[in-house]
Amino acid sequence: PATIPPEGSLATDTLRFTRGATRQQMVDKLLADQKKLVDDVWQRRAPDLPLASVDDFVILASIVEKETGKGDERSRVAAVFLNRLAKGMRLQSDPTIIYGLFGGKGKPADRPIYQSDIKKPTPYNTYLINGLPPTPIANPGRAALEAVANPSKTDDLYFVADGTGGHVFAATLAEHNENVARYRALQKKLADEAAKAGAAKADAAKVEGQTDAPVDGDTGAAQ
Repeated sequence: PATIPPEGSLATDTLRFTRGATRQQMVDKLLADQKKLVDDVWQRRAPDLPLASVDDFVILASIVEKETGKGDERSRVAAVFLNRLAKGMRLQSDPTIIYGLFGGKGKPADRPIYQSDIKKPTPYNTYLINGLPPTPIANPGRAALEAVANPSKTDDLYFVADGTGGHVFAATLAEHNENVARYRALQKKLADEAAKAGAAKADAAKVEGQTDAPVDGDTGAAQ
């Protein structure tokens, strides 16, 4: 069987290949392009990063890659993790839990992260280990690499989802807890609205005489 390149070693940009190129030729180009990109960005890094090597740089960039898909957030997410490393705090990154549990294959879309998952020891669970995991958890793109090399200048140590696809950042645990409470209140509001919509749908079906009509699990999902 063909050898699978190490995690984090392949370029993610759109690339051009000559028709008829072999798999190995394509892999070699992806490897070479990623190495050049990583080396170039690493050479332009901020002087005070708490990263011991270029390998650590790629590992952290891979975590940033998985934590957010919003370009305007990456440098701030990177700053949070770098600030935590500098203070000796654990990263506590959810994507590292997923990678450790599912061997890099990704979790099923309908499976949440459970509290019990946080307590399961793996070499990648940054809720339990100090510092960085042993390898990258993804192939970081240029934006994630640039974000880690030159992060935002903030005191942020925490972030949580804002319910719109982005995150809210905080420098203190008290502020972070307030942000978490707001996020949970928003999630509860959305769940309540879904429950009401499901109940209305069921009532409408009964009025129309469709008492055995499926309601797509709306009422159960909102309980």
